[in-house]
Amino acid sequence: MSDCIFCKLANHEIPTNVVYENDLACAFEDAEPQAPVHVLVVPKKHYVNMTDDIPAETLAAMAEAVREVARIKDLGDGFRLISNAGAAAGQTVMHLHWHIMGGKNLGEGLLPE
Repeated sequence: MSDCIFCKLANHEIPTNVVYENDLACAFEDAEPQAPVHVLVVPKKHYVNMTDDIPAETLAAMAEAVREVARIKDLGDGFRLISNAGAAAGQTVMHLHWHIMGGKNLGEGLLPE
């Protein structure tokens, strides 16, 4: 069994606030939100980041999750989608994840003000 926290969250081994999921991806609330809406989209299978050999169907499932979270969270005015790749970029959990951030005007910077 994996020791990866995101694997455990995505596969319901640890309880979390799931916003949306499909067969290959899970979207759940960030434990330390940086915006009014801050949801993480992760594949259910372990990949470190976007430099891994990720099947197209997994990436498509993650993209579907982004669309559904935007709809569920009413982010029609816009949202930010961020993925850090590696420690030097700020990746702290070494499991591929996309941050969906919104719910307010985020401006032009990379992080919400």
